[in-house]
Amino acid sequence: MTLSHDAPSSEDAARGVSRRGFFGYVLAAGTLVVAADFAQGSPAAAAVPSLPQPPELYDLNDALTDAARATSQLITVTVHPDGTASFELPRMEVGQGITTSSAMIIAEELDLPVDKVHVTLAPARPELIFNQLTGGSNTTISTFTPIRVAAAIAKQQLLEAASILLGSAVALLESKAGVISAPDGSSATYGELATKAASSETKQVTLDPSQLKSASSFTVLGKPQNRVDALDIVTGRKQFAMDIDVPGALPTMICRPPTLNGKPKAVLNKAEVLALPGVAGVAIIPTGVAVRAQTFGQCIDGVRALRVDWGPGTVEGQDDESVLANLRKAELPLAVPKVPLLTRTIDADFEFMFRSSAALEPYCAVADVRADSAEVWAGLKSPIVAQGEVAQAVGLPQGKVKVNVVTGGGSFGHKLFGDHAVEAAQASKAFGKPVRLMWHRADEPRQGRLHPMATSRLRATVLAGNVLTFEQRHTSVETSFRHGLGEMLTSVATKLPTGLGNLGVAETVFALTQEVPYNFGVVDQLLTETDQRFNTGSMRNVYSPDVGCAAELMVDILAKALGKDPLGFRLEFVKSDVVKGVLRKVAEVGGWGRKLPAGCAQGIAIHKEYKGASACLVEIDCRPETVNRKIRDGVGGPRVTKAVIAIDAGLVVNPRGLEAQMMGCFADGMALALTSSVHLKDGHFLEASWDNYFYTRQWNVPTDFTAIAMPSHGEQPGGGGEAGVACSFAAVASAYARATGKMPKRFPINHDDPIGFDVKSFVPPVPESPTDGLDYTF
Repeated sequence: MTLSHDAPSSEDAARGVSRRGFFGYVLAAGTLVVAADFAQGSPAAAAVPSLPQPPELYDLNDALTDAARATSQLITVTVHPDGTASFELPRMEVGQGITTSSAMIIAEELDLPVDKVHVTLAPARPELIFNQLTGGSNTTISTFTPIRVAAAIAKQQLLEAASILLGSAVALLESKAGVISAPDGSSATYGELATKAASSETKQVTLDPSQLKSASSFTVLGKPQNRVDALDIVTGRKQFAMDIDVPGALPTMICRPPTLNGKPKAVLNKAEVLALPGVAGVAIIPTGVAVRAQTFGQCIDGVRALRVDWGPGTVEGQDDESVLANLRKAELPLAVPKVPLLTRTIDADFEFMFRSSAALEPYCAVADVRADSAEVWAGLKSPIVAQGEVAQAVGLPQGKVKVNVVTGGGSFGHKLFGDHAVEAAQASKAFGKPVRLMWHRADEPRQGRLHPMATSRLRATVLAGNVLTFEQRHTSVETSFRHGLGEMLTSVATKLPTGLGNLGVAETVFALTQEVPYNFGVVDQLLTETDQRFNTGSMRNVYSPDVGCAAELMVDILAKALGKDPLGFRLEFVKSDVVKGVLRKVAEVGGWGRKLPAGCAQGIAIHKEYKGASACLVEIDCRPETVNRKIRDGVGGPRVTKAVIAIDAGLVVNPRGLEAQMMGCFADGMALALTSSVHLKDGHFLEASWDNYFYTRQWNVPTDFTAIAMPSHGEQPGGGGEAGVACSFAAVASAYARATGKMPKRFPINHDDPIGFDVKSFVPPVPESPTDGLDYTF
């Protein structure tokens, strides 16, 4: 049995259908297959009030959810003869726990144990159009109701089949744990009913909203649930891209250029490299020279041995300061509107350096390209776009390319792009054999996707204890959105040579996500993007970490200028009760205002996005003995000793998963404030691998950490995957400013410190393969 669904439109009355009902389909199949259809549920346009900012009326999640409605009926829940249910999720699991939360949603409506629901990842399905993009913390927001309705319709069909089998009215039947029971004690399992509830033809059914469970009756949703794949992960049974067993797919790596985006012109010693032990092939592809060998260690040996004639890169001779100077030329002026004569104007200016969005799992993909077909396995958050790009790269029709989505070991926006899948396909075509391609960790920060360098300038005017105007001008190296909205049409539009297509998406994303959640009079936030020479992407939380940090630091500056406590000032001016709730919670749990030693301080910040709100309080130690502590193979600097982060995400599906997301968000935010960036010098980035890209490590996480998921409420979940990054970044920066008495201007704060590592070579582009790994195990 398989099911799909459909939400009613404003035209439903003319068709005799209640606007408060749902449509679904029982699909023709040998077992029960159900889909839910929301194609008719898009909201009508409304006038936009002048005072609220766009995200308060219609935000990015609204746009993504509405875009997905048209194909919601193509997503199905299936009940099998063994009594289990399955669901192909058209999103990518990258550690955020969406396979677990989706299983919980189905289990709730179907009255099945969670372990009886099997959620897998759907391959690229072009017919889904906008409904196969993983990003914007939108998965649960956009799939929550469609999945619920499909599962509820499935249960409805099972009950009707049980009514016939057991000879009892549907209203008298009870379902529990996959069994339907009648008042006389007779019963039937879902497995026994699955084929009986199946339909030989596709038919539309209607579900009254009252047939969905109310939040008060939830027994699964809102309860802490461990990840359904946790045991497989910790025991090594979890399958990632490099675990896919494709016969003949040998390890493959790419020798990459010494400067950013250089192109290979010729291999000068191909025969010599082919003679190395284990090396099976050497081939030029657009981004470098591919080496195929029996082991990845032999690939590394081959990459290091290659002598390549390289063309110039896109930023030859450039460095951080030259790129920053280019940004400064593109900045829009701040323009204070007419204000009273005695108004005081306050300015602030912040800089954010390049940062790598690399995940713990490097880019990797398996590809098997034949003369008339191709198949790829990879972690992909925009698989439809990747499918089209692979097809173009190997000269095949898109329908001849199958793209399988594999669970990823993290993403942080990195896997919105199919760079690895395209390279694997190009290498496979060049060799005429399947490949198992993996980027070296040194490749990631040097040639991979980056969070762009940016400046953020602010101006506010104050009078008589009030803020009359609040302006922000954010200027950034281009953020690439060339994955579009997850399908080929918008992806092609963003790739137009003028750059205007990408800029249009960037401006839209900025406008639908950025919000100053305070009553600050006339509020104006604008984005300018320039410089298309870099490989960038939507790093976790996209614009919000930089924009939000700058805005929250400005709030601290305003509070100080008006002689007010940072917490009290925020509570006085914040618009939303939801925001006030998380702010008060972290202040209470974190002990805001408690006395700390000189050189230590607290910081507090908020963020509003993804249909919810978050707040963070930290304590930081900036005393010399702490800042100058010695760290083996790392960097010291200020130490965050305590952090409390709270999120209000509306209806909470899995509070344990939400708390875990906040832990990850905080680690990101702290790194952005203190330690993680890449340095551009002479046209290439110096960092290579995690040993010198100083993301948050065990030695600088706070020993006192609390994550709080606020009590579930409402009927709709908010997003949680990115919601805590901006407030964490801002809270750490705020604490640092209060501890040192100096407002930081450039982030991370250690970017201008002397380089604390030996820069790895650019030719060869990767270090030697390690031979002493066992010496570091215990």
